[in-house]
This record gives sequence, structure tokens and C-alpha cells, in this order.
Amino acid sequence: DIYASGGTQCVAAHSTVRALYGSYNGPLYQVRRKSDNKTLDIGVLKPGGVANSAAQDSFLSGTTGTISIIYDQSPKGNNLTVAPLGQRGTADVEANATALTLKVGGHAVYAVYVNAGVGYRNDKTSGVATGDQPEGLYMVTSGKHVNSGCCFDYGNAETNNRDNGNGTMEAIYMGTCSNWGHGSGSGPWVMADLENGLYAGGALVNNNNTSVPYDYVTAIVKGKAGGFSIKGGNAQNGNLTTMYDGARPTKSGYDPMKKEGAIILGIGGDNSNSAVGTFFEGAMTSGYPSDTTEDAVQATIVAAGYGSNGAMISYRSNNTTWGFPYSVRYNSSRGNVVVSYTFQNARRMSMNIIDLSGRRIATIVNGIVSAGPHEAVWDTRRIPAGIYACRIAIDGWDEWAGKIIIGK
Repeated sequence: DIYASGGTQCVAAHSTVRALYGSYNGPLYQVRRKSDNKTLDIGVLKPGGVANSAAQDSFLSGTTGTISIIYDQSPKGNNLTVAPLGQRGTADVEANATALTLKVGGHAVYAVYVNAGVGYRNDKTSGVATGDQPEGLYMVTSGKHVNSGCCFDYGNAETNNRDNGNGTMEAIYMGTCSNWGHGSGSGPWVMADLENGLYAGGALVNNNNTSVPYDYVTAIVKGKAGGFSIKGGNAQNGNLTTMYDGARPTKSGYDPMKKEGAIILGIGGDNSNSAVGTFFEGAMTSGYPSDTTEDAVQATIVAAGYGSNGAMISYRSNNTTWGFPYSVRYNSSRGNVVVSYTFQNARRMSMNIIDLSGRRIATIVNGIVSAGPHEAVWDTRRIPAGIYACRIAIDGWDEWAGKIIIGK
């Protein structure tokens, strides 16, 4: 939804963890039961919600299973299934469906846990960038389950499962491989796999590309005619860091790009499949997303609550406006956001909650407020997870007091 509002709609959106559209109510993935080879689609608990992992638990009770399809939530239908044999590596296999469980917003869900030999692909896609067309890619992955093998990728690759030369793919890489390029520290690094090179920046080696050894990592690569960008950050808190934003590599073949439009996960474009990694969610866009759009995507990832045990609120501000102190807390038992503040003198005040589109969704204070301590309460029980701004006006002076991130 955020990418679309920024003019760069998704052409692929994959996750076994949660819906990536606010209204998505279809299947996230399919599991295959080992005992009888039967399959079951795993959906969401509610539209826009997390995966119904209880359905998987029941279906696989007493046996094991694999993830047979990762459904595309975008209208393009670019589903991922086990990758066929390619130029390199062995025949790929499906990921163990129960290898890794985690909590997102307090709900237990399952990830795509990639060991060497696991890989997914779609060589006949719809809407994915080809040639030198612009695109954006992001994924939430692990900075702990990594190795130096080639190549734990998610993104755009060749359609014939072979190495077709420099510039024929554009994918996010996560890991510690330094055979081609690397960043600073010991890794892991977010890099761009552009075929025949893992690029940490415009050159193979880029010391501004810092290690991201977080439990949950937001990884971004985006490309356009003449340039590309790499970003990374902690998917549990904080902002994105731009590791590189500049021209394409000067080595022959990368400008212009020759992207072919297949989608891969967990492998390289030629099916190199010796890497390990973890995939929680990811998407690909048509067009080059703005930094503002990507910042909003990161905020909603943080709000989703990776690794959290329940609803949470994150509030960022300087905690002072017009010289009076205020604070924000979350009342979990009532599902309320409480803004506490104190006036030395009576003032005329309004306090409104604004969503990302600029729409006012709640007014929690409006009128004359007496001197002394006060609390303004916002009932968030029916409010979707996301980013909201608290806009305060006192005696006719307006200011954006900060942003509130709600995760459920």
C-alpha cells in the first residue's frame, strides 16, 4: 500500500509471516505434508494480519512438511516454487516448514529457513523490470543465520537459470561472502548481486557499507538507469542507513543493465545454492521508490513487531513542545495510547491524530485546557498497525509533535 501511494506499485510481495497489504485476505504460503504429500494453503488470521500458523500446526501434527509455494500477494501472481536445476549447484529442495518459528506482534509464525540446497524461483513472471527499467527491492531477513556461500538472494534474475553475463540480474544479497566485494567489518552485509559480482557499492569494496548483524534486518536494493542504491537497518527499531547511492559499476556490462525479470529466493541467478539465510518478507516494485516511501516501509516493518510478544507503541519526538513536557505510553490492558502533558497556565489546545495520507482519524483534545497535569487518550483497539502523527495546536500555533508507530 505504501509503495503504491508513492507511485511505485508492487509487482511481487512475498511473506510466510504476515499480509503485506492492509486488505489482503488470501493465502500466504502452502505447506506440503511429508507423510502423504498432501498440501494446505496457510492464510491470515484476519485481513492484513499475521499468518494462521495454528492451521499449519494442525495439518503437520505428528509429521513434518515443507513450504511448497510462497504466494505473491500482489495482483501480478508471481508465486515462488522450488527452483529447477540450473547451470550451477544441485537440484533445489523446498524449505522445512517448521525449521524456524518466531513471534510477530505476539503471534507465533514460521519463516522460510534456507539451508544449502534450498531455493525458490519463478522464471515466467508478470510486470517485473527487464532491461534497464527501474525497480525497488526489499526484504526482511536475518543477520544471524548467514554464511559465505553463494548466494542468499532475493530479487531479479535470469529466466533460464544460467549466468547470462554482467548486468543480467539485480537482487538483494545478505551474507558474509567476500569473494567479489564486501563492506566494512566482518559482515554480514547487504549487497547487490548484479551477476558476476556482489557489489557493496559502485566498487566491489565499500567501507561505507557497514555490517548488519541484527536478529532481523531490513535490506534494500533499488536500481534505475545509470545508478543504484543499497540500504540496510534493524527491522526491530530505528531508521534505514544508506550504504551506497550512486552510479553503476564501471566494469563493462552493468550500464545499461540487462535484467531479465525472473524472481529468485535463496539462490543465485545461475542456481548457485551453497548459501544459507532466512526470509521473512519481501517485495519488488515497478519504478524507483523514493527515500520517503522506503522510510515509511521501514517504519511499518518496525511496527509489525518482529520478535515482540504483543502490541507495542514506538514514539519518537524531542519530548518538548513550546516549553511544556509531555510523554506517551501504551496501556496494553485497554488498547489505548495515552499522551500525558502539563500546562503552567490555561491554554486553548487541539490534539489530532493524522495518518500517512494526511487524513485526520481522531481528535483527542479540543478546547480550553486548565493549568496542571492532563492525559489525552487515543483508543487504538480498532486502529490498523502503521505510522501516525500527533499534531498539536496551542493558542493557534501548530506543530507536528512526533510520530506514533502502532504495531499489533
